[in-house]
Amino acid sequence: MRFIGNRSSGKMGFAVADAARRMGAEVTLVAGPVSLPTPPGVTRVDVRRAAQMREAVLAALPGMDAYIGAAAVADYAPAETLPQKLKKSGESLAITLVRTADILADVAAHAARPRLVVGFAAETQDLEAYARDKLHRKGLDLIAANDVSRAGHGFEGDDNALSVFWRDGRHDIAHGPKTRVARDLLQLLADRLEAME
Repeated sequence: MRFIGNRSSGKMGFAVADAARRMGAEVTLVAGPVSLPTPPGVTRVDVRRAAQMREAVLAALPGMDAYIGAAAVADYAPAETLPQKLKKSGESLAITLVRTADILADVAAHAARPRLVVGFAAETQDLEAYARDKLHRKGLDLIAANDVSRAGHGFEGDDNALSVFWRDGRHDIAHGPKTRVARDLLQLLADRLEAME
């Protein structure tokens, strides 16, 4: 069957959920269609579409201290889904796409907004400029950006590197296994939460 998707494996989000749980947090992981095992002690909610992810995330918000939006949610989705396979016909095919809800911005503006709202930005150029724009435009507290044009950084792989930005600061997390990058990110977030108390 044909579908429109992206190259995200979910490995970074699962590594973040696992690291948060190991640090003692109660974790709800809203996961798209990936085939990764649920980290021990993590509550998992599986979804297939961006609208389902938004609904699950907003339902889980009350009482949360932090929201980390690591999922590579599609910005656009087909305007129409078909109940059966779309058969081949003609030399070309046009599919109308419509904008999906902006889950990250919705969380940042929500009445039950967590104390810390963290986004991710997968970029291929001008990493800091695009990440800082997203940080301010969506009302985030921090954004973790990675250059996915670099081999071994981000999608599908086991390694990553992050540059984390906030209004007046930056912290770089060196290239390495996503499990270690996730721990380093979570320690930074824990320090920020502690400073807010």
